Amino acid sequence: MKRKNRIWIGAGVVFLVILIGAFRIWYVQSISIKSIKLTSPHNYAFQEKVDVELSRPASLYVRYWKKGEQEKYRTKPTAKAIKHSVDLLLLDTNSEYEYQVVIDRYINSNSKVLSFQTREQSPWLDINWMLDSRPHDPEAFGDGLLMICYARMPGYIALVDHQGAIRWHWQVDDIGVRAATLTPRGTILAMLRPPKKDVIDDKPKEHRKILEEIQKPMRRGKIGFAGGTAMAEIDLTGKIRWRTSLQGKVEKDLIHHDIRMDENNNIHTLYRTEKLYSHEVDGQSVRDTLVGDGIVVLDTLGNEIWKWSVWDHWDLEKDSLLDEFGYDRFHMNALNFDRDGNYLLSVAMEDQIWKVNAQTGEVMWKFGKNGDFKMDPSALFSFQHAIHVNAEGDYMLFDNNLFREESRALSFKLDTLTMTATTKINAPLPTEKYTSRMGNAYLLDNGNLLQTSSKTGSVLITDRAGEILWELDSPYVPYRMEYLPASCWNNYFTQE
Repeated sequence: MKRKNRIWIGAGVVFLVILIGAFRIWYVQSISIKSIKLTSPHNYAFQEKVDVELSRPASLYVRYWKKGEQEKYRTKPTAKAIKHSVDLLLLDTNSEYEYQVVIDRYINSNSKVLSFQTREQSPWLDINWMLDSRPHDPEAFGDGLLMICYARMPGYIALVDHQGAIRWHWQVDDIGVRAATLTPRGTILAMLRPPKKDVIDDKPKEHRKILEEIQKPMRRGKIGFAGGTAMAEIDLTGKIRWRTSLQGKVEKDLIHHDIRMDENNNIHTLYRTEKLYSHEVDGQSVRDTLVGDGIVVLDTLGNEIWKWSVWDHWDLEKDSLLDEFGYDRFHMNALNFDRDGNYLLSVAMEDQIWKVNAQTGEVMWKFGKNGDFKMDPSALFSFQHAIHVNAEGDYMLFDNNLFREESRALSFKLDTLTMTATTKINAPLPTEKYTSRMGNAYLLDNGNLLQTSSKTGSVLITDRAGEILWELDSPYVPYRMEYLPASCWNNYFTQE
């Protein structure tokens, strides 16, 4: 009896194995790949698009690797569908890759191993960003990419790696790109501007010319257009999500200097606002138009949500500089969010950072020269740019210091109870890297600093003392550089 039971059990196991095998074969073959097609969007050598058609709806991903290398990558699974388009991003140019399409189910099924060859870099993107005489420590750079914008036409945004190679590119033919920044949803927000409105001053300066410029008065007429007439959002595949003209949407049809997206996908930016002003000249009353700045919040269609004007919070009677600087009284050149959601403004003409309540418009405090905080006099800044809260929770900016004639990265810990400012980072650049306009300073994930000396065309990674560890040389003036860490691409591909 026991022997018969063993036979029946054995037969049952064999039958179950056959049944599972048959089910597996049916399951795998129930969805098949009908076609695989490769294209290169925009004819870029560093990007491929894999178009796949299945016999039935299913999710899939692509596993790919550089031929002969162990490191493999996989794209994020797609939604269930019959037709799929999968982008392979940040590929090395002039390289052979192998890949498989994987149908993503309980039991995956793979295509055979296929291959493709990327082209050599396109000539118009083969820019010599690096000079052999400059330091280029790859460990100082980290694993991210630098974002640089070209404000002439055709405008573009490029992402550059530690070797100076362009790994990503987005181009717009009819307008320039003034500035761009990463959004909370992992896309790129761009300020677009017509080059003809700007003062032509986009060539890096030699050290001798910088020294000559320093000798000139601090302000010499209007600073230039420095703004945009449109805005756009681009995802990291290079696809434009939307583009909005600002004509009829904001005063003067333009925004300037900075553009930010919040968690609700609304756009926060700066605009120019005017005010009529009556004053006495030689015993007679004269009416002038003062030019100032404000904050405007827009949706992605350009519809106004909220607006703030500096003139609503400024005492004209106590201002002794209106006659001299009324044409550009404040020159606000940076806008960002504090940790509590209120605004941080760089007010260049006052050599101050202001915190503005995002609900009431109240100026909550002023930091810097003649401000509300006690601070080390040697850390006073002037005509500063790029105010933000860094990863260490400190207030960080780029000091264009017009009086010290020295550019540097600064960060501060502000105590709003004792109203004191403690200097945390003071990283001056060499004299030959001085820039009296533009520029930025950011803290990288590895603890180093990204600093942009715009007028010299130098993009620098320094330590916290200001020692240069890595340098990029731009053939044109880079207004502001941002660093995109490798984690930005996690929504598109990951390493296996």
